[in-house]
Amino acid sequence: MISLLRRGLLIMLAAAMPLMASAAPGQSAHDIVSDTTTRLLADLAANKEQYKTDPTKFYDALNDIVGPVVDADGISKSIMTVKYSRNASPAQMARFEENFKRSLIQFYGNALLEYKNKGIVVKPAKDESGERTSVDMTVTGENGAIYPISYTLVKINGEWKVRNVILNGINIGKLFRDQFADAMQRNGNNLDKTIDGWAGEVAKAKETTDKAAPKAAEQ
Repeated sequence: MISLLRRGLLIMLAAAMPLMASAAPGQSAHDIVSDTTTRLLADLAANKEQYKTDPTKFYDALNDIVGPVVDADGISKSIMTVKYSRNASPAQMARFEENFKRSLIQFYGNALLEYKNKGIVVKPAKDESGERTSVDMTVTGENGAIYPISYTLVKINGEWKVRNVILNGINIGKLFRDQFADAMQRNGNNLDKTIDGWAGEVAKAKETTDKAAPKAAEQ
């Protein structure tokens, strides 16, 4: 069974990946999520078999799409927190951003190919008058389980970008922040060692969320 975290992050990719790459300037966060979810699912339906036979091409494609979508700089600083980021060099920050994106793409890419859409509902739009908003949706898995997801988006240079996701009540950003701090302690506050080993920390994250997997919805 695909773990809760894998499902949640692959759904995050499914809902968000292509949105800002093709979104018109000034488009609402809600419309971005809603409109492009349909486009991505159609693209996967058309190219899934090709991607399965050439995972490298799939990872490259995901990286090209995810890049414009996510506030990688903001997420990386949030995970590292001021305690560690203030002592990180620009090169270290850039390496962590790259390792973070690559580890997520490689670890969850195959899960995205396994996803079978049984129903995605984007909830009504919320207030978007400020610099931060959220877009909620529910996703029904193949086994009937319903996954509530809330995306936090921030406005950067007039465009909405994903900053965080809350999956079934689990704050993914906080989860990764806690894991980064724990890794720093285990590594004797060696920032380079923690950055270089981050892919392993991402793999560990699913163990935390596996325990919170929702039961299948009643038929």
